[in-house]
Amino acid sequence: MEFRIRAFLVASGLVVGSMCGCASGEPSEPTSTRTGVSGGDSVVTEKLDAPWSIAFHGSTALVSERDSARILEIGADGTRYEVGVIDDVEPSGEGGLLGIAVREGQLFAYYTAADDNRIERFDLTGRPGNLALGSGTTILTGLPAATVHNGGRIAFGPDAMLYATVGDAGNRATAQDRASLGGKILRMTPDGRAPADNPLPGSLVYSYGHRNPQGLTWAPDGRLLAGEFGQNTWDEINLIEPGGNYGWPEVEGIGGQPGFIDPVQQWKPSEASPSGMTNAGGFVYLANLRGERLRRIPLDDLTRSTELLVGEYGRLRDVAVAPDGSLWLLTNNTDGRGDPAAGDDRIIRIGLGN
Repeated sequence: MEFRIRAFLVASGLVVGSMCGCASGEPSEPTSTRTGVSGGDSVVTEKLDAPWSIAFHGSTALVSERDSARILEIGADGTRYEVGVIDDVEPSGEGGLLGIAVREGQLFAYYTAADDNRIERFDLTGRPGNLALGSGTTILTGLPAATVHNGGRIAFGPDAMLYATVGDAGNRATAQDRASLGGKILRMTPDGRAPADNPLPGSLVYSYGHRNPQGLTWAPDGRLLAGEFGQNTWDEINLIEPGGNYGWPEVEGIGGQPGFIDPVQQWKPSEASPSGMTNAGGFVYLANLRGERLRRIPLDDLTRSTELLVGEYGRLRDVAVAPDGSLWLLTNNTDGRGDPAAGDDRIIRIGLGN
């Protein structure tokens, strides 16, 4: 399969089609465009157990496993070591050890505990090949948890603040309640406090009206983009404005209703289920679960996208830019909803063209 995919990449630039989420809510016919992805793909490592998130600590990748609660260290050559197991993780349904982020020698982890979702901070000790977790400090508790809609992505923005996506945990009304942390994107200091310049004074809430957001990335010009699972009609990518209301549960997808911010692009859930995302070379890359594809969205036209690797690796949970400029793509076929192939789950390395 690796040779066949590599031949396909070279021959066509890894292009399957382009999709536009236009104001009418109807996608345009697919069109072919050259993506500039030409470096081929290869397997970095395999046989991971329901992996969820990738974060780089220098040149070393760290990966979270949802159900085992393990943090793994993955070398560029595919060697891997167990950094540690996070205590108090209580996996159930979509909950467990979810998003991770790294900053200044510390690992931040979003996970499901017995009664809530929470964020904990750990010192990373040792050197690559022998990393370990120090004692943990809980910086935020009380995030709503359920077997579904836990959100779970965390990332540091260019402002050095920690952002977290929080799902509605099956309680739709919380998304419009600004006093609740459910159905929100949160912004906080590295110790979990509300920054003075947050849109709602004294609150961690940065935006609201979300159902189950699971992707975050910042364009070089500072724009924040977030991917979101819809219910039955539309999945979304949103351009996030401080204090913005993104409509759930009153609106799903592009509704054109006053008071709500429409997504910049939408897709049918069967073709999407957007999870982790990143950006490189003027494009956003968005991993899709049910849709089993990687989307490539130009930052200069967020209404368009190209579909890559459709069906080649199954469910895709996360994507990150490695220090060498390649993409590391995390499959997610062993989470109970996929159809695992031999070697699943895997990290796939994709080289990007100039």
